[in-house]
Amino acid sequence: MRIQESAENYLETILILQKRQGQVRSIDIAAELNFSKPSVSVAMKNLRTNGCIEMDKDGWIRLLPKGQEIAEKIYERHTLLTNWLIALGIDPHIAAEDACRMEHVISEETFAALKAHAAEKILQPVG
Repeated sequence: MRIQESAENYLETILILQKRQGQVRSIDIAAELNFSKPSVSVAMKNLRTNGCIEMDKDGWIRLLPKGQEIAEKIYERHTLLTNWLIALGIDPHIAAEDACRMEHVISEETFAALKAHAAEKILQPVG
């Protein structure tokens, strides 16, 4: 199933915020992304409707299995692509921005090849 890039970004942000601070509310997402609270509220409603998140009565957001899977996939891509670009000599800020764009459009096949290549380079003996 393919979801919109903006939804992937929201799910990735929820995952990152959960790792950083434990619990997440819409206001945290708005602050992290520098988006308006109404924009984030609309996005959270769409993610709830699509079965990606749930929100309790106090406004705490939790990724459901579907949302968790998407968020982890995008986060893994972002991390690997950012680190790969930095290793190529790209400024870390630019690398992170470029990785954010690339992570949404790269094919599964290409990402798997990049991931395997990166693992191979890391595991190569130094000599």
